[in-house]
Amino acid sequence: MSHHKNKLSLLNRLRELGVRLDGIEDALEAPHSKDWEEAAVEREDEEVLERLGQTGQAEIARIKNALARMASGEYGYCAKCGDEISEQRLEVLPDTPNCVKCAAG
Repeated sequence: MSHHKNKLSLLNRLRELGVRLDGIEDALEAPHSKDWEEAAVEREDEEVLERLGQTGQAEIARIKNALARMASGEYGYCAKCGDEISEQRLEVLPDTPNCVKCAAG
C-alpha cells in the first residue's frame, strides 16, 4: 500500500506547526537513515516548541515517529500487536502508531 499521500499530509502538518523541514525530507529519501530524527530535532526552532506548548510538541513527536516508521518500512503496522492498521484509520490519523484495537485497549 502506498503511503505517499499520508507522508505529504504529515510533512504539511509539520510545516503548519512551524517546524523547519530541511534535513527531514532529505533523510526520508535516504533509505533507513537512523540519525535523521536527531538532525531534525537539532534544527528545530526552540521558540517554536515553546510557543506550541506540550500538545503541539506531542503532535510533532507523533508525526516524526510516523515518518521514521515510513523510512524504516514499519509504517501502517501497529506498534503494539504488529497487525496492519486500516487505510481508513491512517487517512484520518496518519500519525497513529496503533490499530483501533490497541488504541482502545
